[in-house]
Amino acid sequence: MRRTEYSTEQIKTLLKNRNVTKCSTRSVAYRKEFKIWAVKEYYAQGIGPNAIFQKAGFDLNVLGRDKPKSCLRLWRRIYKTQGEEGLMTESRGRGGGRKALNTSTDVKYLQTKLAYLEAENRFLKKLKTNKT
Repeated sequence: MRRTEYSTEQIKTLLKNRNVTKCSTRSVAYRKEFKIWAVKEYYAQGIGPNAIFQKAGFDLNVLGRDKPKSCLRLWRRIYKTQGEEGLMTESRGRGGGRKALNTSTDVKYLQTKLAYLEAENRFLKKLKTNKT
């Protein structure tokens, strides 16, 4: 699969489209409402992916001719399994990174774990001193 790299000029062109939230040299992020609209348009009207993206104001020479097909394939799969809610939530990066500590239960859990580990260290230290 050939990876598309967008130039600065192409990024500026893509960002002018109201259906694009952000764009980098390697990826384009689309508005959630656009994703839902595109999938519904595909199912209701039977319009092809390229025609849908052109109808939404995208220049396929900038975006790439294969991009609409791959995007719509992914969005249809998400729509079938999770419905509109699946397209409304950001799934990139899921499962990675650190979870922010913002609830009291997280803090209590960590305090309990710390107390346990400190007790374990004291026990092991005492055990080591008794052997010598």
